[in-house]
Amino acid sequence: MASRSTVRPGPTRLTMIGDALARPMASWYLVLVSAVLLVGLGALMVLSSSSVYSQAVNKGDPYYIAERQLIFLVMGLPIAWWLSRQKERMLKVLGWVAFIGSLLLLLAIFVPGLGSDAGKGNLAWLDLGPVRLQPSEFAKLGLVMWSAAVVGTKQKVLDRPRELLPLLVGFLTVEILVLAQKDLGTGLVVGAIIFSILFVIGIPVRMLGALLGLAMTGVLALVVTSPNRMTRIAAFITGNAADDPNASQQPMSAIYALASGGWWGRGLGGSRQKWGGLNDGAQNDFVFAVIGEELGLLGTLTVLFLFAVLAYAGFRIAMRADSLHIRVLAAGTTSWIMFQALVNIGVAMKMLPVVGVPLPFISAGGSALMANLFAVAVLLACARQEPAARKALARKAGEPRPKVTTVVDGGR
Repeated sequence: MASRSTVRPGPTRLTMIGDALARPMASWYLVLVSAVLLVGLGALMVLSSSSVYSQAVNKGDPYYIAERQLIFLVMGLPIAWWLSRQKERMLKVLGWVAFIGSLLLLLAIFVPGLGSDAGKGNLAWLDLGPVRLQPSEFAKLGLVMWSAAVVGTKQKVLDRPRELLPLLVGFLTVEILVLAQKDLGTGLVVGAIIFSILFVIGIPVRMLGALLGLAMTGVLALVVTSPNRMTRIAAFITGNAADDPNASQQPMSAIYALASGGWWGRGLGGSRQKWGGLNDGAQNDFVFAVIGEELGLLGTLTVLFLFAVLAYAGFRIAMRADSLHIRVLAAGTTSWIMFQALVNIGVAMKMLPVVGVPLPFISAGGSALMANLFAVAVLLACARQEPAARKALARKAGEPRPKVTTVVDGGR
């Protein structure tokens, strides 16, 4: 009687993905790979999207903005690498250093001769001669790191509302300094950071709702008292920006760019809207539209996919953390990047009124790029603190080095 042989099915693709995600350092690699690809795509798109505007305003040099972006990238990478290898105790110390340093930079903007609007209408830049910094970009990271450090020391008393007072004072200080610069876009991002951190530490929904109501009232007041903002809101609601000479035509140009890109795009460098329709927004506020025009639907979906991977990895690190400090740090950093990305993309797709926030890793801007690099470095440091990753790294560090042995032929 012939015996039947059974063939076991091979591993499916889903099984392979599950096995890969179960590895101790999976979160670390997800953050690293998605961030590297976003930074690489950003460098490419800054070169392409900024060439026309750069040539027009920088004495005929189409590569000026791209070159400065590359300089900030090269300067930021070594610091990011160092930051990514820090342990939890050092991250707490750096949180205080980053927060105090960012506050001093924000205050320095109001010193006569140092603050600059860079032609944007917002007093948000610090002019240091050959270098121009935007302190509010670093304040976002400083706020996240500091709040995580504060919460980490108050874990056992967070159920007492008065214990959150220092945290709220710090939040409001940064928010007021940012809004005093007339930068509502960054103010909204700071507000999103605040609410994400309060949510993570378990603030009662009733209190969170009350704070959200106050925040929305404040935003409404800022919009109503600003003719420029009211014009943007009116153009967004009515959709008649083309009939209003005071309204920006960039949102409609962005829609034209996205619509004309098709499936595969016009090719890198082939954008037509960057020649005037998007003006100075082609390389920052509306760079997503240029991606859609030059790289098509495939390019925009790639960007969305990479941000989705980064979001998954960041929140995965937060959920797996066995320390409240690491949980808040990972969740706050991820929420900041994702909220800012969604706002930028929403504006480019005309789903939101114009709010001037850069697309993380991709928009032109040295300060924003360096802050984003440091944020990724913080996520990488948090990933190394996952319980399984920590054990794996400890085992690896404790492995003895293999002894060198020599096999000599005995003459046989």
